[in-house]
Amino acid sequence: MSTSGMAPARRRGMADEIADRIRDAIFTGIYAPGAPLREVELATTLRVSRGPVREALLRLEREGLVHSEWHRGTTVTTLSPADAEELDSLRGALEELAVTRLVQHADDQDLHAVQAAADRMGDTADPHASVALDLAFHDAVYAAAHHRRLEAAWQAIRSQVHLFLLIRIGVSDKGYSAHVTAEHGALAAALTSRDATRSRRLFAEHRQHAFDIVSGSHHSGG
Repeated sequence: MSTSGMAPARRRGMADEIADRIRDAIFTGIYAPGAPLREVELATTLRVSRGPVREALLRLEREGLVHSEWHRGTTVTTLSPADAEELDSLRGALEELAVTRLVQHADDQDLHAVQAAADRMGDTADPHASVALDLAFHDAVYAAAHHRRLEAAWQAIRSQVHLFLLIRIGVSDKGYSAHVTAEHGALAAALTSRDATRSRRLFAEHRQHAFDIVSGSHHSGG
């Protein structure tokens, strides 16, 4: 089959780098959920043209991290109650499989990586850093499950879960770092002992705690 009708490939390095910068700015709290992301301002700040900024925002929209409307422009995504419920239920289904697979297939090196990721959570009291370490712990769990498509499914929602946790600490970050450090210590202990039943229960409680805080904010109009 002839490929003469194919358009030339383009280098997307600049757009990728800009997407990384904007994503990091969202994850560190510079841009909160609902904050506008204006192409002109971003291009000026990053000292680039608007073209790669536009490409970067499209990439972040595919991740679910930003939302674009013709009359409002681009903003950091906010999660509706329905969005939060869908994300929570999907995350729960993925974690059920991840726990089952980890218990069956993880080797000692995998379990060490999970424990080390939990231990690192005690290294900071900054809520935004704690959220990043929280996600890194879950990365280690999915890697230990040895299921390539499952890990890809997790990566597909990872940015949205990160956003969900940012909304959670936006409601209240009092004691957050200490609480999630203790939670993940218990999760790691259950996983490294290959206790699937206890692991599934603790993961469910871990999700429910964050979901209750976020959904309570929605119900109170926060």
